[in-house]
Amino acid sequence: MDIPQLFDYIRDFGFPMILSWYLLVRMESKLDSLTKAIGELSCNVASMRA
Repeated sequence: MDIPQLFDYIRDFGFPMILSWYLLVRMESKLDSLTKAIGELSCNVASMRA
């Protein structure tokens, strides 16, 4: 494998992998806070019914 081919592989596969990882890490915290908010909403709705 020569160097230009290695750079082609990094460009074709490395960038999308790093971008996907970055977006997943950012979205994980938002999903955690969304899960917490849904849990609190469930508790509030349950307390209103009682």
